[in-house]
Amino acid sequence: MQKKRVVVAGMGFGGLRASKALAESNFELIMIDRHNFHLFQPLLYQVATAGLEEEAIAYPLRGLTRKWPNSTFLLSEILGVDLIGKTVQTDTGPISYDYLVVATGSRTNFFNMKSVETHAFDLKRLSQAEDIRNHILLMFEYASREKNPERRAALLTFVIVGGGPTGVEFSGALRELIVFVFSRDYPTIAVSETRIILVEAANTLLAAMPEHLRLYALQKLRSMGVEVMLEGRVVGATAESVELHGGTVIPSRTLLWSAGVAASDLAGRIDGVERAAAGRIVVQPDLSLKEHPEVFVVGDMACFIANGAPLPMMAPVASQQGEYAAGMILAREQGKTLPPFHYQDKGSMATIGRSSAVAVAAGMTFRGYIAWLAWLLLHLYYLIGFRNRLVVMMNWTYAYWFQERQVRLITSKKRRADKTLG
Repeated sequence: MQKKRVVVAGMGFGGLRASKALAESNFELIMIDRHNFHLFQPLLYQVATAGLEEEAIAYPLRGLTRKWPNSTFLLSEILGVDLIGKTVQTDTGPISYDYLVVATGSRTNFFNMKSVETHAFDLKRLSQAEDIRNHILLMFEYASREKNPERRAALLTFVIVGGGPTGVEFSGALRELIVFVFSRDYPTIAVSETRIILVEAANTLLAAMPEHLRLYALQKLRSMGVEVMLEGRVVGATAESVELHGGTVIPSRTLLWSAGVAASDLAGRIDGVERAAAGRIVVQPDLSLKEHPEVFVVGDMACFIANGAPLPMMAPVASQQGEYAAGMILAREQGKTLPPFHYQDKGSMATIGRSSAVAVAAGMTFRGYIAWLAWLLLHLYYLIGFRNRLVVMMNWTYAYWFQERQVRLITSKKRRADKTLG
C-alpha cells in the first residue's frame, strides 16, 4: 500500500521540529524551503554587528535530513496552496499531500509606510545581516574621510526602531562594536561623534518582561551611551533622514527596523481561510484549519488564542506547535486523539551587552551577569551542529577576553550605502 504523504512547507523552527518528529514514522515526508539551510534567527544581529560569521548560525538542511528515512528535501519557492485539490504550488511544480504543515514564518511589518520600507534595513534573513554589516562598516569608512561636519554626523548616526529583544540586543551590540573595536580601527573618529538612537513607540522597552527588568534594560542601555526615545514613532524616511511623529527629523544614513512582524506572504495566497491581525491564519485548538483538518498552520503564521490573546510570534511557540502538529498527524493515523495545544512558556531573555542581560524563567527573574551567562548557554544549546557551537563559543570567548570582533569584512559595496553616497 502506498504511504501517505506529509508535506512540511517551511523549515524554520516550527517546520524543523515537525519534520524531526515525523522522520521516523511510516509517512513519505517532503520538506520544502526556499533556502537550503536552517537559520538560527536569534543570533542574526551578531552577524550584522560583526560578532559572528554567517555559517556559524546556519546549518545545511540536506545535512540535517539525509539520514531520515522516507524523507525528501526540496529547494523551492512556495507559491500557494490549493486546499481543495490538496496540493502545494511551487516554482518547480505542484506537490500533492495527505497532510500539510504550513510553517513559512513571518516577514517584517512596515505598517504600510512605503518610504520606511524603501530605506530601512530589517533583520529576517541571513543575507540581510550581511548587508547591514557591510553598510555599518562603509558608514565608518566614508565618515573617516568626510570633511563636511553635517554629512559626517549623519553617517555616524544609527537609528534603530523597536524596543523588543531584537532592538535592544542590536543597540547594545552595535554600541560595544563602536566603543571597543571601531575606536581603534578608526582613530580619526571619536566615540562621542557617534549616535545610536533606539526609538520605541510604547513607554517602555521589552514590554513582555517585568517592570524592574524593563527599567534595568533602559538604564543599562543609556549608561552605555545609547539614546533611548520612548513614546517615539517613526512616520517616514529618506536616504538621508528619519522622520518622527511630531515633525522631528533625524539626519541619518542608517535605519534598522525591528518594530513589527506579519505573517509571511504565503498566508495571503491561501484562499478560504480566516485571517487575524498581521495576516495570521486563525487555527483551531489542534492547530488545524476549520474546514481542512488535514492542514496544520504553526509558528508565526498561526493565530492561536490563549488567555484571550494570540500567542507571540517567537521561536519557542513555533517549536512547540511544530512538534504538536506532528503528534496530531501521528495520533490521527492511529485513531487516537490529543488534548488541545497548550503553550508552555519557559521564559524569555534578552542580552544587553557585555556581562549584562535580563531573563525570566520558571517564575524567577534574573539580570546582569547571571542572566547573561544563562543567555549564552541556552543559545549554544539550541544551535544546530557541533561545529557551529564550537565556532560561536570560540568567537564569544575571544570577544569577551580581547574585546575584539573578527568578522569585520566588507563583502559588497553595491548596497544602499553606495546609492546614497554616490
